[in-house]
Amino acid sequence: MKMTKTLLATTALTVAAGMVSAENHMANEMTIVSWGGAYQNSQLKAYVEPYQAMHPDLQVVWDESSNEAVAKLRAQNEAGNVTWDLVDVTAADAIRLCDEGLAMEVDFDEVLAEGDDGSSPTEDFGGTLVSDCFIPQIVYSTTFGYRTDMVGETPPTSVCAIFDTETYPGKRALEKRPINNMEWALLCDGVAKDDIYDVLATPEGQQQALDKLGTIKDDVIWWSAGADTPQLLADGEVVMGSTYNGRLFSVIEEQDQPVGMLWDGQVYDLDGWIVPADLSDARLARTMDFLKFATDSQRLADQAAYISYGPARASSAPLVGKHAELGIDMAPHMPTDPANATNIFQQNYSWWADYRDDIDAKFQSWLVQ
Repeated sequence: MKMTKTLLATTALTVAAGMVSAENHMANEMTIVSWGGAYQNSQLKAYVEPYQAMHPDLQVVWDESSNEAVAKLRAQNEAGNVTWDLVDVTAADAIRLCDEGLAMEVDFDEVLAEGDDGSSPTEDFGGTLVSDCFIPQIVYSTTFGYRTDMVGETPPTSVCAIFDTETYPGKRALEKRPINNMEWALLCDGVAKDDIYDVLATPEGQQQALDKLGTIKDDVIWWSAGADTPQLLADGEVVMGSTYNGRLFSVIEEQDQPVGMLWDGQVYDLDGWIVPADLSDARLARTMDFLKFATDSQRLADQAAYISYGPARASSAPLVGKHAELGIDMAPHMPTDPANATNIFQQNYSWWADYRDDIDAKFQSWLVQ
């Protein structure tokens, strides 16, 4: 018995010493790049603050540059001065950064936590693992919100209402990039959903989409940050606008603004982490330690208590409960809820990774014409 107690004590000391040693080899500052607003707050509450509570010496610096992540990470890499440790990006941007060698490839089953149900990370994340460099967090959608007091007695039921300025006069808000806008334009110009990307791959199809967008160009306020459209809606500056469904949840349920949600034609997307390539050992050790914690089953379920995005792990879904402050069930507010998913559009991440730079240039040129 004495030998057993001694062995246990020695083992405990060894493990404790190992933990202290590991902690000492981790950087005490970490720069996280995200999107600001309600989404970044959900990350702060769900896993950054709990992680810092366990590691009180860690300082977290936020950078709200996710919408420019590809361009800025390219520039940092060229300058030989990568200042970011963990970057939140969409799936398509993750594929681009991975293809360019700017994001680190990850052995998911080696570095991430098992699911609460015992599943391996690759089993648990399943089809959301669309790149070797991408660690998914959420399933979200880009959709439309509208001012309920500015649409008359016939609220919009179709995504194509964005192009109907006669029935719904007033300014619209659209993101200042081609993704989603080009798809909606073709869809509302009569192109079948299954043919969208084949048509958009041609110069003629790209021009068709731009011509359709041109019919409302003078009525559009272009946004770059996810918080822009909710604020424009809250201020009554636009009658309708696109943004992420979680941002609309916030302005509707948390702020109690006269805003309605239009789920029709919502574009499904994935959002998650990439780790910049070639971090120092200390920075990488801290980033990976945090990443394992922040993407486990419970933490992703906890995030859904602050914003209406579906967790990317299957094992997290049963753990999703009520809103942390409002006390309302969150499941019906998810883009994946059957009542909200009657007419979805699935973004083609690989297609956009291949065509993004060329279409970006054409879109930006069209904007200034």
